[in-house]
Amino acid sequence: MSVARQGDTQHAQLAAIRRLRGPAVPVADAASTDGGYAGLVTRTVAFSIDALIVNGAAALVGVTVGLGLSIMHLPSEADAVIAAVLGGLWIVWTVGYFAFFWSSTGQTPGDRVMRIVVRDVHERGPLKPRRAILRFVAVCLGAIPLLAGLLMMLWDERRRCFHDRTARTVVVYGPGEP
Repeated sequence: MSVARQGDTQHAQLAAIRRLRGPAVPVADAASTDGGYAGLVTRTVAFSIDALIVNGAAALVGVTVGLGLSIMHLPSEADAVIAAVLGGLWIVWTVGYFAFFWSSTGQTPGDRVMRIVVRDVHERGPLKPRRAILRFVAVCLGAIPLLAGLLMMLWDERRRCFHDRTARTVVVYGPGEP
């Protein structure tokens, strides 16, 4: 009798989870309807475009601040503090850039140019900001051991890197991509 009751409880729990999350669409079906999983070259070009935007904006701000500070005669200790603050702001800007775009539309400007989308594995919509930040931190950690965390996509059937596995995401071609 207790085995039947336990089975009923598990069935009710699974039904409640399905109601909360909505109907689950398998990622393989989503990838096949949109054109498949994005590959290494596509993702590298998209990331390069994003790096150009992030570092270009940071360089513009750095040159502007540097020129403004060159007019003023500050002690060398102040220059070191200003450089440290600007370095910290660059880190915040970089993380914020990727986290904002991944959690709002699933596409950074580079991803949009290459027509790829970062999606939740369970198709629950865009990433939450925490998971987007986790994904960015995992990108950095995956690049440390000679890009091993990034190159592992070459052996994965869904072309997932270390950061995709960590944040439970996949990168697929968007609608309209051949």
